[in-house]
Amino acid sequence: MATSGLLLGIVLFLLTIGAWLWSRDRREKSGVPAGEVIYADTGAWFPTSKPLYAPAYKLTGKPDYLVEQADGSIVPVEIKSGRAPKEPHEGHVLQLAAYCLLVAENYQVRPTYGIIQYADRAYAVDFSEELEEDLLDLLAEMHEATFAAEVDRDHNDWARCHRCGVRSYCDQRLA
Repeated sequence: MATSGLLLGIVLFLLTIGAWLWSRDRREKSGVPAGEVIYADTGAWFPTSKPLYAPAYKLTGKPDYLVEQADGSIVPVEIKSGRAPKEPHEGHVLQLAAYCLLVAENYQVRPTYGIIQYADRAYAVDFSEELEEDLLDLLAEMHEATFAAEVDRDHNDWARCHRCGVRSYCDQRLA
């Protein structure tokens, strides 16, 4: 009887270790850094969070994850389903920068970096002053465009047009 109890204890211990290793592996593959997930827009770990909003910048967004690390820093994580390019796409970097700005405004903690996780690789992107300035310039340009009588398409990329949410009523569409 004591032997079967000991055997059961060993099996339960090994199962616990196995589950812990499996969950750690899943977290690492997800691109989410170590820490507590305090915000998620994927619905995978807990209900989808409300959008973050920064009224001073007229900016709203929903990062895939925000992870609070042991030192109190917050790391935005953006998940992309496609394969990683040699360098992160400029639009993805600016999207991540917007999430960094939203974190700074909503949590009063300025992220030093964020992560773009592609299907096969992750990039850590520094939230530098230069990147923030690039983002603020783009936001100003976008806000000005909302008051323009007409805004011209700024690219010749068929695939980009094909994925665009306003292509059905765009008179300059390529796709």
